[in-house]
Amino acid sequence: MADEDLSGFSMLELFRLEAESQTSVLSAGVLAVESPDRSPRLVESLMRAAHSLKGAARIVGLDPAVRVAHALEDCFVAAGVGTLRVGPEHVDALLEGIDFLSAIAAADDALAPDGPWGRRADAVVARLTSLGSTPAPAPALVPAAAPSPRMPDTVVAIPGHAVALPPDPVTIPASETMLEPVDRVVRVSADSLTRLVGLAGESLVETRQLRPFVDSLLSLRASQVDLCDTVAALEDRVTVDRSGPASPLPAMVERLRARCEETLVAINRHLEDFESFARRNEDLSGRLHHEVIVSRMRPLADGLRGIPRLVRDLSRTLGKQVRLEVRGEQTGVDRDILDKLEAPLTHLLRNALDHGIEPATERIAAGKPAAGTIVLEARHRAGMLQIVLSDDGRGVDIERLRSRAVERDLVARQVAERLSEAEILEFLFLPGFSTKEQVTELSGRGVGLDVVQSMVKGVGGTVRVASQPGRRTVFTLQLPITMSVIRALLVDIGGEPYAFPLTRIDRILLCGHADVRTIEGRQYFDHDGGSIGLVVAAQILDVDGGEAPGDPMPVVVISDRGQRFGLVVNAILGERDLEVRPLDPRLGKVPDISSASLLENGDPVLIVDVEDLVLSIDNVLMGRRLSRLEFERIAQQTRRSKRILVVDDSITVRELERQLLQSRGFTVDVAVDGMDGWNAIRGGDYDLVVTDVDMPRMDGVGLVTLLKNDPLRRHIPVVIVSYKDREEDRLRGLDAGANRYLTKSSFHDETFLHTVIDLVGEPA
Repeated sequence: MADEDLSGFSMLELFRLEAESQTSVLSAGVLAVESPDRSPRLVESLMRAAHSLKGAARIVGLDPAVRVAHALEDCFVAAGVGTLRVGPEHVDALLEGIDFLSAIAAADDALAPDGPWGRRADAVVARLTSLGSTPAPAPALVPAAAPSPRMPDTVVAIPGHAVALPPDPVTIPASETMLEPVDRVVRVSADSLTRLVGLAGESLVETRQLRPFVDSLLSLRASQVDLCDTVAALEDRVTVDRSGPASPLPAMVERLRARCEETLVAINRHLEDFESFARRNEDLSGRLHHEVIVSRMRPLADGLRGIPRLVRDLSRTLGKQVRLEVRGEQTGVDRDILDKLEAPLTHLLRNALDHGIEPATERIAAGKPAAGTIVLEARHRAGMLQIVLSDDGRGVDIERLRSRAVERDLVARQVAERLSEAEILEFLFLPGFSTKEQVTELSGRGVGLDVVQSMVKGVGGTVRVASQPGRRTVFTLQLPITMSVIRALLVDIGGEPYAFPLTRIDRILLCGHADVRTIEGRQYFDHDGGSIGLVVAAQILDVDGGEAPGDPMPVVVISDRGQRFGLVVNAILGERDLEVRPLDPRLGKVPDISSASLLENGDPVLIVDVEDLVLSIDNVLMGRRLSRLEFERIAQQTRRSKRILVVDDSITVRELERQLLQSRGFTVDVAVDGMDGWNAIRGGDYDLVVTDVDMPRMDGVGLVTLLKNDPLRRHIPVVIVSYKDREEDRLRGLDAGANRYLTKSSFHDETFLHTVIDLVGEPA
């Protein structure tokens, strides 16, 4: 949403968009908030959603909506502090308030002064207010020996009813058991845990640097054995050749042999001790790193709480019978990755429900059960997290997909006819691509699978699709278990080591010189019935090629968005676990490189950005690489006007601020929360940042703190614009480093614009 052009929308239309988004969050959360094991984060998200709706309604002057949203917020605050224990009898009232907000947002007469909304709001507010007077029931006393409550069963959603299935059996080693008494739980900040993961990974890598010392001692022992053998041979020779008068030489040689043997014994003893120490140390560091990684893990079930209702609601909307099976819901997922999984999984489920699963009559006619099945399965495999989503629907019509690609001018018909099924399926991930002729609420806009691919690649993973027409479609997400240490393939390019994340490698193979063919100046080789373009890695990375690769040549095959290339490298050095170290931000974006690491011997190694590398290969082949002069010209064009970043989770406020600033000639970018804003700041060049305070993931104060602690960006002025008008709130924002603190009432006069101009001047 942050990148969409919403400048043509009125404030009421923006409010409707925000109400649609926030009420869906509220609806899903209210059904879960009555659970006794609900997390504080859930209640916090409900409070934030109600608060955002209240502020948006205030901007457009919808007083009935303001009052209802405020009453909902009070209920969630009471639930958060424990004065209101939400039960089934409360959920109906909360949903009534949410439905009211949805209805008034969609109503044409919402702003009519004599409309019915005021009276309806009074009734809803009265009912919500009465909830706050309901005393929280006393918690039941549980005997000390009572077993821990079991995790919620997997829910299988079927239109009209739901069936509970027992969870899959999960074996957890004793070292990984996390069922601890409540009084032993401690709070650790996410940032602290992230740093701890980094230190554990660094410890693991540093410990493995003991291995070269062991190897050197082994080499020393071999040299000593050779020396002992030489001295023994010399002693035999001296003894045999002794014919003259008595000589001290034999005694000297014998003493030399004895000393060599003593030295060899000492080397063996120290080598055994050191090798044992290195082995124990590496094992200890490995277990430490594993335990720290486990502490960052959350069960996949934490990110799937809204999935059963989503499947149920969409299946009802589409008039289909669908059952959902979740397997491996207790599989551990890094919290950073889990937070990003909701959107891609939602897109894939919508895709399966709308495109894959057939109506009951069609399924019965095809000899299938009336109810379709969607299976979501997670597991750890080969050091990676694998998530598989499959459905037993109609599959993908490959020929229709091939024709659609030709119709969209994405590929020539002659080329399309030669593409394999796997290559045709890659078109599904292109932005704006859809096989549907009509746009519906669920699909047809061409938005979805490209979002899935972008998210997966953003964390260093891959996504693949396979289909059997008339039977099933399978999407496989391959993700790193953690983002602090990666499993990588080490290769030699021009005499220097480079690392390719294993998740981004299609295959490794050897290609003989005789197998290479040249067509129109480009080189190819055939593999598994397809052609793979061949390029020299040293040329793409612009490094000295070093020694020429032998025959056959080692080739690393990579792909991205349907493009596939084979990189010729000098040598394959093997797999490594590498601690990921970000590059110095002063370097900016280094072409084709994502990060760095250290090898066991302390040598640095660069980790390749495969997506960027594929683009570089394509640019070289197509002759589209920009010169330095052209880059400078583009950069100058982007700096012609003052550039401002607006950070706010409310779409209404965000667009109001953008329109106000753009009307005065400023260039404006937007971000949907503090984390999104921080990423934008690090990747852009801004003259001013305008931010809200209450936002998910990272609030405005946290954003200001990060900005002002960054020596490269602390000069950027910041304006906080918030509904919070208390003096302590204002001081908190200013203490963090904000240059100005305004309330959102400043939109109604010139205060906001005057403040911006005071800080950065008039736009150029």
